[in-house]
Amino acid sequence: MRRARSILALLLALCAVVVTGCAGFPTSGPPEYGLENGNTGNGSQNVAFIPNRPQPGATPQQIVEGFIDAGSGPGVAGRWDVAREFLAPEFRAVWKPETGVTVDERAERDYVEVDEGVVDFAFDVVATVDDKGAYQKAELAPGQQSFTLEMQADGEWRITAAPDGIWLDDAQFPTVFHRYPLMYFDPSGRFLVPDVRWFAVATARVSITTALVNLPVSEWLADSVESAFPDGVTAVPSVPMDEDGVAEVALSEGMLAASSDAHDRMLTQLEESLRTAGVSEVVMTVDSTPLDAEPVAVRSTRVPPTPLVLTEDGFGFLTGDEIDKIPGLSPAVEAASPVSVQVGAERDSAAARLASGEVVRLSAADAATEPLDLREGLVDPTIDDFGIVWSVPRGEPTALQAFLPNGDVVAVADAWSEATAIAGMALSRDGTRIAAVYSAGGRTVVSVAGVVRDPDTDAPVRLGTPFQLAVVPGAVVGVTRIGVTWIDDLSIGVLTSGDADSNVIEQVVGGLTSTSTAAAGMASIAGGSGVSSLRLRAADGTLYVKRGTGWQPTATGIGVLATQQGAPQ
Repeated sequence: MRRARSILALLLALCAVVVTGCAGFPTSGPPEYGLENGNTGNGSQNVAFIPNRPQPGATPQQIVEGFIDAGSGPGVAGRWDVAREFLAPEFRAVWKPETGVTVDERAERDYVEVDEGVVDFAFDVVATVDDKGAYQKAELAPGQQSFTLEMQADGEWRITAAPDGIWLDDAQFPTVFHRYPLMYFDPSGRFLVPDVRWFAVATARVSITTALVNLPVSEWLADSVESAFPDGVTAVPSVPMDEDGVAEVALSEGMLAASSDAHDRMLTQLEESLRTAGVSEVVMTVDSTPLDAEPVAVRSTRVPPTPLVLTEDGFGFLTGDEIDKIPGLSPAVEAASPVSVQVGAERDSAAARLASGEVVRLSAADAATEPLDLREGLVDPTIDDFGIVWSVPRGEPTALQAFLPNGDVVAVADAWSEATAIAGMALSRDGTRIAAVYSAGGRTVVSVAGVVRDPDTDAPVRLGTPFQLAVVPGAVVGVTRIGVTWIDDLSIGVLTSGDADSNVIEQVVGGLTSTSTAAAGMASIAGGSGVSSLRLRAADGTLYVKRGTGWQPTATGIGVLATQQGAPQ
C-alpha cells in the first residue's frame, strides 16, 4: 500500500503552487524565444515563445497579424492573455482559444485589409487539432478567415469578431504543444494502449486528466479499447503537483460506487497518462478524501534491442558475429527458409511467408511448419499475442483472414473497403490496432484501424474505420518494395524502396511525420523499442541501423530481417 498517499493528499489540499511570469521582454518585432518561470505542465522549465503585445497606433492589419502571432504564447496559466489584448474588451471574455489549433506555414500567411475594419487572412493548413487534442494532418489545403475590428475609445483598433481557437506555424507547434498519450486498457486488461493527444504544455496535466476521465476515446479506436472510468465520473479541472511529482486528481462522487479493482485500474490509467507531463505518482480523491488504490501490473511491449535475423549460421538474435538461437523456433525457421518472419511475443510461434508465396505458422513445440494460406500474391503476414496469424492478398484488401491456433479461419469484416491494393500490414504488439499501406483513390496511404475482437474467443471480428495518417510520396511511380512495421507503441515505420533511393517514413499515430533517405535497394524494415532500434535490410543482405538522421551499415549476410511482437514475460 502507498501509505504516503493519504499524507500527501492532505498536504496537497493545504498547499498552492505559485508561479510568476517574466517581465521586461521586447514589445516589438517577431515573437521571441524565452523562459517562462514556473511549472509548465511536464515537470520542468520549457523554452517558450513570448509574443509581442499590441503597439500604439497599429493598423487593423497589424492587429490581426499580432493576434495570429500571439497564438504562440499561452502563458503559464494557459489563458493566452497576450492574444486577448488584441481583442475588444467585450470579446475577450467570450473568445475560447482552447477550442482548437490550426497549424500552418508562416511563409504562406497573407493579410489584406479589404474594407475599413475588415481584414482577410489567407493561410495554408498543414494540420488541425480539435478541442479534444486530436491531431489531424491536412494536405496543404488553403484556408481563409475574415476578422472584424472596431476603433476603441482610446483610438486603437481591436478585434470584435474572430473564430475561437488559435493559429501556430509548423515550427512553433511542437514547442507550444506536446504530444501526450492517453492510456486505455485492451479488452483483455493485459496491455495499456496509447491514444495520442496534443495539449499546450502550460496546461498539460489538466488537459490530460480532463480528456482521459471526462471525454471519450478517439472514435477510430473506441471499439478496440476500454476505460476503467465509468460514465458519469468526472475530474475537477485542477491537478496540483508537489515538488516530488505527486499529483492530486479530484474525482466526482460516482467513483465511490466502483469496485476496488476498478479504482486500481483507474489509477493505472491516470499515472501512465500523466507520466509524460512530469507526474511520478497520483493521489485520487473524492471530496478531499484520498482513495486507497494501487496501480495494476500490465504487460510490456518492449522488444530486445538486438536484431532478429536469418543468416547462413541460422536464425536468432545477432550479437556481434554470433547468432543466439531461440530454442525450438530457430530450427523451424531454418527448415522453412522463409522470405519474411514475424515472431510472437512468447517466441513459441511465428508467422512466415515462404519463397513459394504461401503463408505458414512455424511452431517451436515440434519445429513444425503449418500451411495456412495458399492464395496468390500474399503480403507478409502478421501474428498477434493470441497466436493468430493474419494474411491478405495484395490485390484483394478486403479478403483479410485470421488463422486461429485451433485451425479455425475467420474472415475479418470491414477490412479496408476503400482500398484497391494493399502493400503491407502490421499488427501493434498489444493487438488492438493494425497499420496498413494501401492504394485508394490513386494514392498510396498509411492508415491505422482498430481491431474489434470477440470477447469470448479473442478472435478478430472486424476492423474499425481506418484513420489516415499520411500519404506516401512517390509510392506509385518507381517503387519496387513497400514495407511497414511498428517502431513502438506510438509510431509506425514505412519503407518505400526504388531504383534511385529508399525512403523511410516515421509516423506517430495521431502525430507528426518525419522522413529519412537511405541507399537504393532496401528490402525490408523492422522496428524495435524506439527509432534508435529501427533497422533496414538491403537486397544484398547488408543490415542498416539509424544513427542520427542517416543510416549506417552494421552487418552483412542477412537473409531475413525478422520482426518481433514482444518478449516473454
